[in-house]
Amino acid sequence: MAEVQLTPLRLWDDFYPGSERFAKPDGKDLARWNNRVVSNLLYYQTNYLVLAIAVFLFVGFLNPLGMFTATAVVSAVFMASVWAGENRAAISDFKRHNPAAFVIAVMVASYMLISLLGSVMVFMTAITLPLALIFAHASFRLRNMKNKLENKIEGAGLKRSPMGILLEALGQQEENLQKIQSFLEGKLKE
Repeated sequence: MAEVQLTPLRLWDDFYPGSERFAKPDGKDLARWNNRVVSNLLYYQTNYLVLAIAVFLFVGFLNPLGMFTATAVVSAVFMASVWAGENRAAISDFKRHNPAAFVIAVMVASYMLISLLGSVMVFMTAITLPLALIFAHASFRLRNMKNKLENKIEGAGLKRSPMGILLEALGQQEENLQKIQSFLEGKLKE
């Protein structure tokens, strides 16, 4: 297994260029849309991290106690969901067959707990806003050849990144790994 490496920060011109590199995803082909999102999450993960930290710090300076509460709750719910997904067969099957629904369930559980603690607006701005911006960028940004190559290297296990580990924990990488394994097996047979 390769050691974990943070991907390089992509240039602003590559991350947010003109409209020619953005396109509306095909809502009828969810597998292709999911593939685009996962590919962009892996390729631009450092840019997304910088964006999330900037929003997170801004909101944290405005409401530090609410930020701490929201961070603690989301972290606890995420860790519990990963543990349950690995140790409970029913949850593991649900996560494997419905990865998007699983992520939504984790987010809803986090929201409900945070609303009980009174930090809903902090959660909405500090956590949901960066997630929404990242998801929108990952959905609309077209992939380039360099993006596809980096994702093949990550998927083959030659390089591991924090986003790759996170996506694997959420069950988003299994399908890509199976595709790459089938591709490599086909090439070996030739």
